Amino acid sequence: MKALVLAGGAGTRLRPLTHTSAKQLVPVANKPILFYGLEQIRDAGIRDVGIIVGETEPAIRAAIGDGSAFGISATYLRQDRPLGLAHAVLTAEEYLDGDDFVMFLGDNLIEGGIGDLVTSFVADRPAAQLLLKRVADPQRFGIAVLDDDGCIERLVEKPSEPPSDLALVGVYIFTSEILDAARQLEPSWRGELEITDAIQSLVEQGAAVRASIVDGWWLDTGKKDELLDANRIVLGTVERRIDGEVDGDSEVVGNVVVERGARLVSTTVRGPAVIGSGSRLEDVFIGPFTSVAAECALTRCEIEYSVLLEGCSISDVPRIEGSLLGRDVTISRTERRPSAHRLTLGDHSQLEITEG
Repeated sequence: MKALVLAGGAGTRLRPLTHTSAKQLVPVANKPILFYGLEQIRDAGIRDVGIIVGETEPAIRAAIGDGSAFGISATYLRQDRPLGLAHAVLTAEEYLDGDDFVMFLGDNLIEGGIGDLVTSFVADRPAAQLLLKRVADPQRFGIAVLDDDGCIERLVEKPSEPPSDLALVGVYIFTSEILDAARQLEPSWRGELEITDAIQSLVEQGAAVRASIVDGWWLDTGKKDELLDANRIVLGTVERRIDGEVDGDSEVVGNVVVERGARLVSTTVRGPAVIGSGSRLEDVFIGPFTSVAAECALTRCEIEYSVLLEGCSISDVPRIEGSLLGRDVTISRTERRPSAHRLTLGDHSQLEITEG
């Protein structure tokens, strides 16, 4: 069995971060989202991994290389335009070479991995097996309707009146039958070849299309608030590890990771939290569910429930919370008059200011 990982999306919902980086490389608990999926594929016993890439191919290649660091063999497959998930499957047809394959969306996080899904598929070998999750807002997702035997009866894309609460998670296992179905598709109203249409075609042809339901959490990290929530949940699984330097005036409470090369001076960190290598924190309070990436410089500030990417510099700021800060962001306070906010913001930035 092979794997097909989709890492070619533009990530428009996470702009401005994704103007300069792939959305699949945005970190959760200081590890790129994509890495979690690759590790789960490896842990399921799959070694041959095709990675669908687009405009951010150089960044994806630089992060993953040949895949050996993850225990996989990576092959890069260029999708010149994002024309849908079924189009991505057709793009990979030569690479797949008739083999069964897992398709994994690269910006998803799933508790517990995909080992059980793969085992179930191998035992029964249906034409397709989909991973589903019960959700509170099914109108936002592709939704599956199951028959009494647990097979897919119908798929509906973002229905206004959902027929069930079972959302498509973004992990699928297919035989080569999906390629025949994809080749017969016409573009949807979005101008894309939809994988849901291809799967529905298999159902209508009488092929076995089964489902497995996720018991744990499933996290779609496509928006800022979703990514912060994913960071909160994943940080809740970290174990305390202090490899960096913590001076006698600092306090580290709970499950906190301080990476080697990080330095805390007169600083309090309340976990769960992660402090990246090479970061220096002085006279700082870090509250729960905060990830500080490598080489950040923080002084006289408070940060909670936030994600800071590499190289952030923050000084003399009373409190930051619920925030996602990109690489090399600088935030500081000045005493210059007249008193005013002085901002340099990229396209699609979002700024909330509370006077006080």
